[in-house]
Order: sequence, then C-alpha cells, then structure tokens
Amino acid sequence: MSSSSAMVRILIKGGKVVNDDCTQEADVYIENGIVQQVGKELMIPGGAKVIDASGKLVLPGGIDTSVHLEESFMNATTVDDFYSGTKAALAGGTTMVIGHVLPERNESLLEAYEKCRNSADSKACCDYALHIGVTWWGPKVRAEMEKLVRDKGVNSFQMFMAYKDMFMLRDSELFQVLQHCKDIGAIARVHAENGELVSEGAKEALDLGISGPEGIEISRPEELEAEATHRAITIANRAHCPIYLVNVSSMSAGDVVATAKMQGKVVHGETTTAHTVLNGMQYYHQDWSHAAAHVTVPPLRLDPNTPNFLMSLLGNDTLNVVGSDHRPFTVKQKAMGKDDFTKIPHGLPGIQDRMSVIWEKGVIGGKMDENRFVAVTSSNAAKIYNLYPRKGRIIPGADADVVVWDPEGSKVISVENQVQGGDINPYEGLRCHGVPIVTISRGRLVYENGMFTCAEGSGKFCPLRTFPDYLYKKMVQREKCQAVKAVEREPYTGEVVAVANSGKRDTGSSDLDTPTRPCTRHGGMRDLHESSFSLSGAQIDDNIPKRSSARILAPPGGRSSGIW
Repeated sequence: MSSSSAMVRILIKGGKVVNDDCTQEADVYIENGIVQQVGKELMIPGGAKVIDASGKLVLPGGIDTSVHLEESFMNATTVDDFYSGTKAALAGGTTMVIGHVLPERNESLLEAYEKCRNSADSKACCDYALHIGVTWWGPKVRAEMEKLVRDKGVNSFQMFMAYKDMFMLRDSELFQVLQHCKDIGAIARVHAENGELVSEGAKEALDLGISGPEGIEISRPEELEAEATHRAITIANRAHCPIYLVNVSSMSAGDVVATAKMQGKVVHGETTTAHTVLNGMQYYHQDWSHAAAHVTVPPLRLDPNTPNFLMSLLGNDTLNVVGSDHRPFTVKQKAMGKDDFTKIPHGLPGIQDRMSVIWEKGVIGGKMDENRFVAVTSSNAAKIYNLYPRKGRIIPGADADVVVWDPEGSKVISVENQVQGGDINPYEGLRCHGVPIVTISRGRLVYENGMFTCAEGSGKFCPLRTFPDYLYKKMVQREKCQAVKAVEREPYTGEVVAVANSGKRDTGSSDLDTPTRPCTRHGGMRDLHESSFSLSGAQIDDNIPKRSSARILAPPGGRSSGIW
C-alpha cells in the first residue's frame, strides 16, 4: 500500500483552504505524500484523482495530542488498539495521534517505550508519536530520558501530581524532573491535582457510605485542581521550564492558567473534548452504568457553566489545545468498581468525535471561527510538539495530511455506528453540524464518505525534535533577563564575635526542623498560652512559695455598693 501510494496524485478543487491565520479559495495539489501546490489555476500533470470540494473547507488534518491505545490501566485494558483507534481517528478527520506510554513504578522507561513501538508500528493507520510518563524518579530515569530524547524521537514527558502510590511525584521530584526537561529541551506535561487530598477525600467519601460514581466528583473538588495547577506553575517557574498543563477541567484552574499567562509565565494548557461539552451532573444519574461511563479524571465539573467557560478559554488562547484523552472502556470493565468508585477505571472515548464535537460547540456555538478551530485541533499542537509547518498547515512542502470538511453536513453521534471501540459514547444523540467527508493521510486517500481504504500498519512513527521554539524562545529570553547574580562589594574586614561552643547544636535550623517556641513568660507570672496545666493537679510552679493572701480594703475604683 505504502509503496504504490508514493505515486498517487490528488487534486482538491474548488474548496476554501483554512489555516490557523487565514482562509483562501484555492486548489490543493498533492503528490508523493507532500502538498506540492496551493493556489488557483494550477498546472498539474495528468492522471490525478480530482476531489470536488465546492462549498467545502479544506483543513489541515487534526492532531490529537492525548490518546491511550492498547494501554493497561487500573486493572483494565483499553478496548482500542493502535489499529482500531487510529482508524477511528481518520474517520473523524484526525491524521496524527500522540499516544501515552505509562511505565509501572520502577519499570524501565526505555523498555516500556520499545514494547509500545513494537505493537504500534505494525498496526497504526496514521502517523503517531509518543509521550512517556515519568511515573517515578531516580538516576536511571534521568539517564533514560536523555536516551529517549537523543535516540528515540521522544520530546515530551508526562508527570502526575495525582494518583498517589501509583504515578504521583512529590514536589521535590517534580522540580528535578522539570529542571531535567529544560536541560534536554523536552515538553513537560503535568496532570495537576492534589494527590494527597484526593486520596484523603476518597477515604472520607467511602467512610460516609458513598461508593457510587458520584464519589469521583465529591472526592476531587475543583479547588484541588486549582491549587495543584498554581503549584505546578510555581515549580516550573522556579525550574525555568516551560509547562504544559493537561486535562484542565475547571473554571478555577482556567483562571489560574489565565493569570499565569498575564504575568508572562511560559504556560500552555490542554483541555479535553468531554470537559468542554459535558458537566458533572452525569455522576448523579439514577442508572449506575450511565454514571460510571462518565468517570474520568479530573472529573466532569458540577457547575453547568464550566463547559462553556472552557470553550471560551480555547477561543481566546488561554487554553491552546483540545485533545480527546481517548481511553475507552466497556460497561463491564467499569463495573469492577460497582461497590467502590475508586476501582472504576478512569477514561472516556472520543478519538473519532473530537473534531465534529468541537466544531458544533465551538464554531457553531459562536466561541471561535474556523481559523481558531484549526489552531486548537491541529496547528497549535504542531507548533508545541515541533512539527510545524510540516504538519498543522496546508502550504507547499507540508505533509499531505488533509481533510475535506463539510460545514453544512450533519451527523448524529451514536455508539451504534461508531468506528472506535467500546459500548459507551458520552456524546450519544448529539447532532453535530460539520463533518469530515474525505481524509487524506500521507498523501493517500484513506477515508471517503464512510468508506475506508487504509491498511493496517500504513501509519508511521514521527520522531519529534527537542527545544520547540513555540515554548523555548520566550523561556530563554526570560531566563536571561531574570538571571540572578551576587552583589559585588568589598569584603567585610571588621571584628567577628566569637561563638562559644558549648556542645549544643547549631542554632540555625533547616527547613526540616521545627523550631521550638520561645518562652514568653513575663515578670514571674505564668503565661496561660504557655501553660503546663496538668490534670493530676500538679502544676509547673508548685515549687515557688505562695504569697500569703491579703484582704483588699480599697480596690481600684472604690468599693462597690448596692445589692451586691
């Protein structure tokens, strides 16, 4: 398939070419997997397949920055592998996906990467790349991160502030990982939730007898996301590392990102299709399986204004990217947590529906125009992951990943006709205006009007280069202008008091020591704030002779008179 496709010639005629910064009426000529010409009245060789795009839009293929394919998680394996998952992506207008590799604690990052590559290379129908999870920290991880960047085409690592005793890093470890990401020019993706308080909240909910899916929302309130988001940005700022926050799910966390950007910090944010469309009332549905089907992390938020707010943040560039965070499970798999919400596998499907749902709620909903739609579904991801303008843009020389989009067409999303795996679709019954009718990947026509012509394994792994300008140019300049240095002054030559060494430890205390509270007793009186009251009746000043009592004849203010 791939060898014969090298000579495929395609002319897309009569459409409007939409990039992230402009829209123009132009024809697009594709040959050898590359966009060769864009313009009017093109001179092209004979034998090209002509696609009539009159009244249609011609978009760069979507880039889904967060998918979980063939992944084992919380004792369940996702129902889509790299074949069915990437095939569903093509049906939805996405021509590249970036999957996750999440090693177990103490597992080699390199071995986990190789295992995933061995499976994916023979199955993927479209181009793909990989994020590697830094789920533990040590010298071995540090060395393997360098090797992955240098030799394996990886340029992004994902860290977790949640999932205590599973993936979670402590603040000091996160700081060191971010410093290392900056040194090797990688993209630091951070899932921000307060893992300690999430764990305590889950125990508290279970103790109260809350075992259903509503427990996921009760135990992970949005203030825990907002606090961790602020902490992650602070840690990254101290490490002088650009930070990419994933799964931004709440208004308060969105406000934190907006504030950080206004302060000039190098922060980028990614939200998910589900969080921009659905709200947390799903968890209170009477049907357990319906409620459990929506369990994801961070949870969908109860405030019904949240999806609208997040879509607005995508529209105004506070959030830069929308991914599907596709992690499909069946109802049976979700039912592992039928008696304990902490055992319900986290994840929602969405790889196929991402583009149409965002068009419906974003463009048709008046939150963004078609150029901004291209930015949040394709171009910004290409810039952040150092693929631009080879991907994310339709210009001569770019990869021929192209979608012909019908803005007037419509479809009703249903689990009955989806290509992606699983028996759940959170957007069931949603009518979407705006659908892909033709998808071209690597110059090959792979999907047209519901028919697939893609071959298993025809996609390629895309090595990603480090130090993307979109993140690092500003950070380098900030580091230059914020560099700290010692004050130049004459050395002190005066006398220095001699310190008597009485065998006691140095009075300077480290951050790990808890300083004792200084004594604040005054004038021989017992300070009740420092009281050593004992229930036995013995008191700390029992050895001090008591003064004999004296009758006060003339108290200050004079004697009282009256009924008392």
